[in-house]
Amino acid sequence: MSPRRNRPKAGGSPNSSQDEGRRYGGFESTESWQGEDWSVRHVAGASAAGKTYRCPGCDQLIPSGVAHVVAWPQYAGVDDRRHWHKACWNAKDRRTTKAQRSRNAPRY
Repeated sequence: MSPRRNRPKAGGSPNSSQDEGRRYGGFESTESWQGEDWSVRHVAGASAAGKTYRCPGCDQLIPSGVAHVVAWPQYAGVDDRRHWHKACWNAKDRRTTKAQRSRNAPRY
């Protein structure tokens, strides 16, 4: 029995955006939120190595190596990308912006 080939075939694929998303650690989709279309990429924990991010949903750090979601308005630039915890992204409609914890407040 010959070994399995996992290399992509030459000529490119019709789903190049999906291939690009997989190359950078996750699959990409489009969601509607606050009247805008958002590009959402799910990042696997193994692909999230090297940097920490601050989640805009809970204002907590996302440590290196933790699976999370990267979301940005579909027609915005690279500077508008935000890294969210998966649970925070899923609960974004239930969160309120009125109560914001300062960065130095204790975490209870």
